[in-house]
Amino acid sequence: MSDVFIVGIGIHPFGRTDGLMGLQQGAHAARVALADAGVDWRDMQFGFGGSDAAGNADSIVNELGLTGLPFINVKNGCATGGSALIGAWQAIASGQNDIGIAIGFDKHPRGAFNAMPAEYGLPDWYGAMGMMVTTQFFAMKLQRYMALHGISQATLGRVAEKAFANAAHADHAWRRVPVDLDTILDSPMISDPLTKYMFCSPAEGGVALILASEKKARELGKAQVRIKAAAIRTRPPGSFEVFAPSIAIERGGAPTLLASAAAFEMAGIGPDDIDVAQLQDTESGAEIMHMAENGFCADGAQEEWLAEGWSRIDGRLPVNTDGGCLACGEPIGASGLRQVYENVTQLLGRGGGRQVPGNPRTAYSHVYGAPGISGVTILER
Repeated sequence: MSDVFIVGIGIHPFGRTDGLMGLQQGAHAARVALADAGVDWRDMQFGFGGSDAAGNADSIVNELGLTGLPFINVKNGCATGGSALIGAWQAIASGQNDIGIAIGFDKHPRGAFNAMPAEYGLPDWYGAMGMMVTTQFFAMKLQRYMALHGISQATLGRVAEKAFANAAHADHAWRRVPVDLDTILDSPMISDPLTKYMFCSPAEGGVALILASEKKARELGKAQVRIKAAAIRTRPPGSFEVFAPSIAIERGGAPTLLASAAAFEMAGIGPDDIDVAQLQDTESGAEIMHMAENGFCADGAQEEWLAEGWSRIDGRLPVNTDGGCLACGEPIGASGLRQVYENVTQLLGRGGGRQVPGNPRTAYSHVYGAPGISGVTILER
């Protein structure tokens, strides 16, 4: 496999943008990324892209130009953006192409996501019981994890507090006002143990990344950020994931465990070698559970991590440096690519007030989607 570099990044701010379709937000992000790379749309040899609620991603050619390039639509739940990136990486790593684009965008209506049981092979009764409402499912799964590993309500609050503090320095974030811990803990309970500020919200936005072979990256003078590893995995036997209709007596593995192990093996490094990480944080408990599933701490050790501030910008391992899904919101097609956008920003030293100190050289992104699919990407400067 040949080396692949990220040579351009672009984003349309997340949140709510009245008057612009999701498709137009994705096109904006693409134009910014093309300009950042110093290339033109007609230079793209392929595209991979995803959108959950804003139409087919390949329709973006109507906005950017009808060049005839092959474009592959991707739809993998919240892992859509990460999956599009992996497809683009493979298209270049195989040696078949020299430069291409990964795009994700979305524009969700206000209110909770409204997944249908039949789309996941589930009977109607599952939805009638409320289990298709992700806030309820996440809370149920988290209650079990907290009981098994001694995670406190205060720790959930500290995850959200960190997110909003980081987002104050991220121009693309939706919620950019810091929120103190007491306000987070005392806010209305949505699904016990998760309060209003502990959940992300469906949102709008777009992200685009330009990928290139090493030869092309050097021609462009952009051979700084290399994709060291990219892996995606679905759930193994005994895992307990979103929209699972049952739970095994003895828990098996998890897609995140598999994807993380595969990525670390591919990169030839381990968790201790990572300088900054973006982890799926659909709600506060997701970040906590994913810290352990990605190998960065033991189950239950998150109590000490959050209390000591080890996952803050200046901590041992900064996590979700732009506020993650909690502060940025989640436009499903764009969210996984936002994580990689933020990691490139950090590795190039462009983070401003949220910049990780110490000249970070490695960055890790993890995305997770229903009904249990995880993608991991490791970057190196």
